Amino acid sequence: MASRIPPLLDAYLGLPPETSLTLLSGILGSNANWLVFRYLCSLLSPPSGPIPREDGPGSSTVDDINVVFVSFLRDYAFWKDGVGKLGIDLDSSTRKGRFVFVDGLSGLFHTLIASPANAPGPQILSSGSLQHLRNKVEDAMTQTGRPSSQGRTVLIIDQPDLLLAASEDAISSQALRETLLDLRDKVYASIFVLSADEPLISSQATSLEKDHAALAISIAHDARLVISLRMLDTGAARDVSGVLRVTPGGGVDDGVEVVEERELLYFVAGDGGVRVFERGE
Repeated sequence: MASRIPPLLDAYLGLPPETSLTLLSGILGSNANWLVFRYLCSLLSPPSGPIPREDGPGSSTVDDINVVFVSFLRDYAFWKDGVGKLGIDLDSSTRKGRFVFVDGLSGLFHTLIASPANAPGPQILSSGSLQHLRNKVEDAMTQTGRPSSQGRTVLIIDQPDLLLAASEDAISSQALRETLLDLRDKVYASIFVLSADEPLISSQATSLEKDHAALAISIAHDARLVISLRMLDTGAARDVSGVLRVTPGGGVDDGVEVVEERELLYFVAGDGGVRVFERGE
């Protein structure tokens, strides 16, 4: 079994604070898939797992946590296989009503039979419209095993920026951000994954680059925590896959513990195991 939660990431991969947004960003060659696997592992682990949870009088147990997961670049089989290596059975979590997958890849560009609302199993997006996205995610929320008053739903959206590239200017960064804000209001906490490659953030020579940069910057401003991945400045190394940087976003509220900036190195092994360590170790 691949290594589950690297000790240096324990503090970041538990249940996020209520109403908070966490942003994970990656680039080509340093994607955030392994981080998403470990967030799912942390949130869906059985109670016996030594996974840190939110502290305080109103803290929840693992069984109180539901996950609605929307992915635009990877299908259910990809996530099931990756999380399965960490000991989590997504099929079982789905049957228990703790996990609902919204497939934003399979039906977005091909005509498929749309999954009916409240049907068990993955929901399939069959349109790139923001209203359709909103409806499907809200339907997924109703599939979780408990009403919101009895459980805490975490919304994870992997690569919503794909909609900007696929819409041919029909969707603006502002409209997409407003949709994401509306969905955030309906869940306990949110985790978004975006691309942060330099041409998409710094160049801004095309309308797509400008829209992508505006979306990424606005979400980083809304986020409490930003975890960004990049390759080594010196190039490839045999025992280092890249650099992981933790920074506070712009959405830190008064009374909430401030995130301390830090920079770590990480190595993703061929079997999916991950080692995270300080420079010089």
